[in-house]
Amino acid sequence: MPSADRQPAFVLIRPQMGENIGAAARAMWNFGLDRMRIIAPRDGWPNQKAVAMASGAGRLLDEAQIFNETPEAIADCDYVYATTARPRGLTKLVLTPEAAMQDARARVAQGQKVAVMFGPERSGMENDDIARANAIISVPVNPVFASLNLAQCVLLTGYEWRREAVAAEASRVDAAGDWAAQIEVEKLSDHYEERLEAAGFFYPDHKAENMKMNLRNMWSRMPMTRADVQMLHGMMRQMVRWKERG
Repeated sequence: MPSADRQPAFVLIRPQMGENIGAAARAMWNFGLDRMRIIAPRDGWPNQKAVAMASGAGRLLDEAQIFNETPEAIADCDYVYATTARPRGLTKLVLTPEAAMQDARARVAQGQKVAVMFGPERSGMENDDIARANAIISVPVNPVFASLNLAQCVLLTGYEWRREAVAAEASRVDAAGDWAAQIEVEKLSDHYEERLEAAGFFYPDHKAENMKMNLRNMWSRMPMTRADVQMLHGMMRQMVRWKERG
């Protein structure tokens, strides 16, 4: 069965060689993608050459959905991207693979069903297929040699999808879910405001309210754990004790 992760479906339109389908499956699974849809494969289905090339990603071929026409393959999708080296005169939003997968991840997170279409190896995607897409993914390749192999294009797009996930994971602070509640941040703000007031920090008087607002705004911008809040309380208490001993 497909993995439980929310992810786009990769739609191969009229692929011509079983080896390329198998290579595309391997490229997808390299980056954790396993929703493959195939439209009218030229050499029929199932295809033993695809199985041989897929190697450890054969499950994707077993679970691949087969369709006769593009409209059937994307009928359940809310948003569709078409990969092509050039828009071919159609007025559509054109995105790099990076921007497209950022957009796709945001849409998937909202519960939308997303698909990425890849055209035949020899001729690329036809205008009739491109016209059904909401946006175009255009790879900034060498203009005098713009053709990408099917598996290369799948690999590139899959990499950008995975990179978005890794970037999101790396930017998240792992605090075991122990984030400070809003009331705890509010009490920290009150504590500092009270002590700074006693120390004569809010001076002159006509600027005091604006200074307090800026201080509260600073606290609200800081994502803090409960441990952070406790440490900041402790720092202030220790400074007050040191001053009183002096």
